[in-house]
Order: sequence, then C-alpha cells, then structure tokens
Amino acid sequence: MTKSALFVCLGNICRSPIAEAVFGQVVKDRGVESEWKIDSAALGGWHVGNPPDSRASKILKNHGISYQGRARQIEDNDFKEFDYIFGMDNNNISNLREQQPKGSKAKVLLLGDFDPEGDKIIRDPYYDSGSEGFEKCYQQCMRACNGFLDQIKEKKI
Repeated sequence: MTKSALFVCLGNICRSPIAEAVFGQVVKDRGVESEWKIDSAALGGWHVGNPPDSRASKILKNHGISYQGRARQIEDNDFKEFDYIFGMDNNNISNLREQQPKGSKAKVLLLGDFDPEGDKIIRDPYYDSGSEGFEKCYQQCMRACNGFLDQIKEKKI
C-alpha cells in the first residue's frame, strides 16, 4: 500500500522543497521509493509556479539531489489525499490545523519532532544573506526524515 507525505512551508521555495527532495532521496536510499507519494506545497500563493530559491537548489545539488518541482499552494483536497502533512515550524502547524477540513485523513505533524537531535523548528532561511541557513535546513530535514521513517518502520506512527 502506498503511503503519502506532503511537506509544507510558507512559500514552497525554501524549506518544503528541500524536505521533499531529501525525503525522496532517503526513501530511495532505503529501497522503499515505490511505497511513497511525495510532494510539497505552500501556505501562501506568492511563489506559485516558481522553482525553488536558488540557494535551496544549490544546497540540493551540492548533496547530489536532483529536484525539478515548482511551488504550489496547499488545497483542501491535500488533506484527504495525503497520509502525513509536515509543517516546518509552529506557525505552519497552526495554519495547517486551521485549514484542515473536518474528517480528513491527514496527520499534521511538525517535521522537526522527528529530529533525533531535538532541533524541532526548521527556521526559514529565505531572508538570510548567505546559504548557511539552507545547509542547516538540509541537515535538519535529513535527520528528521530518517527519524520519521525509523518510527514508521517501528510502527510507532
């Protein structure tokens, strides 16, 4: 049975595309790629149709991960289609829970809750001048995505 995960941040050009790409790489590395449907989305519509921030793309490329996605805004139907919807910070989670239609199946989760190092909030690096925040986001996503998959495997979720 296919499982599905949607990664959400404010604009879908920094954190959520990194998380989507990292999760895709992790499931591929674990040999369970065919078991997952993966996507990302934005809470707001400012960047719809745009590729990720160039710094996000560069970080993924530096780590050997290819990503071709374009920003899109989350829709009510996503809460019915996806098993897991991950927010990057508490504000994302609050907005997602507000938008979630009653009776939808998606579990809204904070991605950072699965980081074994306990770094729960994936800070938005959009306004940073350099790419250090993007690298930190990548590292947090890598740890959290692996932590999430470990919990799925152990049937804790």
